[in-house]
Amino acid sequence: MKGIITKSTGLWYDVRTNAGEIIPCRLRGKFRIDGNKNTNPAVVGDHVTFDLEKDSTGYITTIEKRINYIDRKSTKLSKINHLIAANIDQAFLIVTLKEPRTSLGFIDRFLVACEGFRIPVCIVFNKMDIYSIKELNKIDELTQLYKSIGYDVVQSSVQKNEGLHFIKQMMKDKVSLFSGHSGVGKSAIINAIDTKLNLKVGEISQFHSKGKHTTTFAQMFPLSDGGYIIDTPGIKEFGLIQYSKEEIRDYFPEIRAYNNQCRFNNCCHLNEPDCMVKKAVEEGKIPSSRYLNYLAILEADDMKLADWQLL
Repeated sequence: MKGIITKSTGLWYDVRTNAGEIIPCRLRGKFRIDGNKNTNPAVVGDHVTFDLEKDSTGYITTIEKRINYIDRKSTKLSKINHLIAANIDQAFLIVTLKEPRTSLGFIDRFLVACEGFRIPVCIVFNKMDIYSIKELNKIDELTQLYKSIGYDVVQSSVQKNEGLHFIKQMMKDKVSLFSGHSGVGKSAIINAIDTKLNLKVGEISQFHSKGKHTTTFAQMFPLSDGGYIIDTPGIKEFGLIQYSKEEIRDYFPEIRAYNNQCRFNNCCHLNEPDCMVKKAVEEGKIPSSRYLNYLAILEADDMKLADWQLL
């Protein structure tokens, strides 16, 4: 039988068949050996083939080739990557300036991971109802920054019903991934977009001002107006693991535009002479925060999250 993984809890996977039936499945042992470099061999969004057992459960026998996927470095295993989702049409990165704070390093690393497969990303600055005038001005500045690079940006507030209609329109008839730190409001936005889902909404720790985990595993939900949404657990850090230094320069769109203008074709835009990227940064044509995060990614041997703060 064929189907798509809609929920992953570690050992068990919910697989939705073409007829809409949900079958709990396990993986055959072969997927967990032979040099697999993923913490999770199968992931939500994977198209699979499975054998149905007598107890109405199944064994996944084949994972079809992925069109794309988003992954990050495992937080516990430095040379192992963790798959977040596969075969998606677009991603929404939900960010907040506070309660909890999202760093520019986190945003830019997520964008790099999506650029690897040219996955469109919409950056959602959420909780627009909690910020001061100074913070709102900063968000406007960052909104223009990322729009100038070519990314869609939405300013949203569930409390004031701002930006939700635009997000809902973008999601229609597509497979959309929602990602971000715990507590940024992913589940609240999803509930506001489709009230039938009624996902659990988390709270912010008053002591740490960080979000508490409410989504503990990735899950795909059908949307009432067409399309699917993949809700993911909050991510504390977003480490990159599989990219070469030569690839990173291609995954910053504003840097990629200058790659062929440097004196050397293999210019990494560090200390090379006649580097047009460094000149563009000096002239303000490339945002300095983006260039600094580009350098941080290249220079971090373990690809740790650069802590360039929003404020």
